Amino acid sequence: MIAPQPPLQRKEIEPISGLLPPLEAQKPTPEEQREENVFSRQLVDRALLRGPNARLKELRVITSVAWEFLKGFRALHFVGPCITVFGSARFDEEHPYYKLARKMGAEIAKMGFTVMTGGGPGIMEAANRGAKDVGGRSVGCNIQLPFEQKHNPWLDRWVTMDYFFVRKVLLMKYSYGFVIMPGGFGTLDEMFEALTLIQTKKVQNFPVVVMGMEFWKEMRQLVDHMVKGSTISPEDIDLICWTDSVEEAISHLHERAVKQFGLVRETTPDSSILLGEKSL
Repeated sequence: MIAPQPPLQRKEIEPISGLLPPLEAQKPTPEEQREENVFSRQLVDRALLRGPNARLKELRVITSVAWEFLKGFRALHFVGPCITVFGSARFDEEHPYYKLARKMGAEIAKMGFTVMTGGGPGIMEAANRGAKDVGGRSVGCNIQLPFEQKHNPWLDRWVTMDYFFVRKVLLMKYSYGFVIMPGGFGTLDEMFEALTLIQTKKVQNFPVVVMGMEFWKEMRQLVDHMVKGSTISPEDIDLICWTDSVEEAISHLHERAVKQFGLVRETTPDSSILLGEKSL
């Protein structure tokens, strides 16, 4: 027979002191609150994502989202088949990844594709610049921020969006392939968005090229680990080409985009002067 156990004794836990400021100290000052309100008004995403709004406010948000899509569709309808290049805004023109992206942009343009990017500096600027180096088409889909990002000077056409998710749809909508250069959270978001759309058959099996082998080494290991753990299937990564070679990347895009979809040069839709439309 098991002897009865003594009742558990509640252990007194010493209060934590000195690590967290008192609650009163965490409240923003009136000046900080005013600055936060100004900053918030410049980011329309916040109105959408902060929870329920007044009904009229929700209607205005929905209308603004619809207008964003319409503006983007009209601006980019005539850019032709694109390859979208994703990557960090933080590399300057002397960085090896900037130079690699510039060369990649030039080779994409030589294939007859329009080079599309997020329209900002760094890798985005490099790819757009490479396209212009060889007389190719270059477009950008920028994002409105209270700080930092402005469109780069190597664009034939650009559109600036307020909503991140609208921008991401546009970057995917006109593309027949994606090139992922080294980057941060935004680049990861765009990379896995593209892969998820392909995996779930929301879009066709567009090729994905990941460049910067050393930079993405742990990411590739993680993807291989997901295959081994059966959280993704081996065929889910068949369209990914991991490489530092521009030639190999272009060959992959040619096989999986040009040949697969039977693309030909000059497939840009006709524009209408009566509707105020303008081709590149």
